[in-house]
Amino acid sequence: MTKSSLPAAGQAHPRPLWQRLLIRRLKFLAIVAAVLGVGLGGCYLFAPQWLLSAEMARKAMAAHVETHSVQVGDTKWVYYEGGKGPTLLLLHGFGADKNVWLEQLRLLTPNFHVIAPDLPGWGDSTRIDGASYNIDAQAARLQGFIATLRLQRVVLVGHSMGGAIAGTYAADHPEHVAALALIDAFGLKTNENEFVRQSLAGTNLFNYDDRAGFERATLLAFEKMPSIPGRFVDVMIKKNQSERAFHDRTFHELLDPSQYLSVQNRLDRLTMPVLGLWCHDDKIIDISGLDSLRNGLSHASAISSSVLSGCNHMPVLEKPEETARILGAFTLQHMSLGG
Repeated sequence: MTKSSLPAAGQAHPRPLWQRLLIRRLKFLAIVAAVLGVGLGGCYLFAPQWLLSAEMARKAMAAHVETHSVQVGDTKWVYYEGGKGPTLLLLHGFGADKNVWLEQLRLLTPNFHVIAPDLPGWGDSTRIDGASYNIDAQAARLQGFIATLRLQRVVLVGHSMGGAIAGTYAADHPEHVAALALIDAFGLKTNENEFVRQSLAGTNLFNYDDRAGFERATLLAFEKMPSIPGRFVDVMIKKNQSERAFHDRTFHELLDPSQYLSVQNRLDRLTMPVLGLWCHDDKIIDISGLDSLRNGLSHASAISSSVLSGCNHMPVLEKPEETARILGAFTLQHMSLGG
């Protein structure tokens, strides 16, 4: 390069100002991206529980629900709430929490008012050492929650253990339940499958201590193994281990006939419209429970049933769109807006 080709002193820089500013901005964004990448990578490796909590918060935001809490006696209930329209109150199952409903909430909030609590003893709600968290005790606590929120008449939705609580509550307090939806519900007479046989022998198959055990327990409830990052699985393993004593105590409470037949023994007291929704190939609560439900509803004002294929015990996660569509149609059929 010759001397004459170089810019003279005081001459303008060969790059236009906008290019120089753009390059600086891109360099800055690259540095920010690198720092965020290192930070997120560090969180994933060393504090995956933070990322998992952030992911739940993101899903709650997408579902247009907010987290609230209310004190009812000696129990603080933590719950999601959002949307407008007929009220659906959704109760999760054993070993789960309110987050299991997030995809359903996203699909339902455009047309319905939804409330999904952590049941007492689970999630972020109060757990009292030595207290019972069986079906009857939870149904009694649920009455306090509904009264405190001043809910009048709701569509009560329960999955698995939550279904037993919902059915028991509806039989005892029909004045607050406009309609009842039971999803793969515990508490009904079913054909004995391998899960039931091992449970009655005292084995809690929901316990696990490593990733292989987590996969085994998960495939009890899912037809296909969901894709979950390994470090998130490690968080769930640690949580399962830390709560083992509570899980085992509650699990063994539920082995009493008064508990695993809690809805069966009250079917003739259910007077509201009832929906039974089951996955055809449920390995935990056999689909024969749906026949027990339909055959025992002698006083229900309406009976609906739906069977889904391609899922196991978790239609709310495995078949979210179909489940939300069925719940929405059932609600609109039996409950007017604002009911």
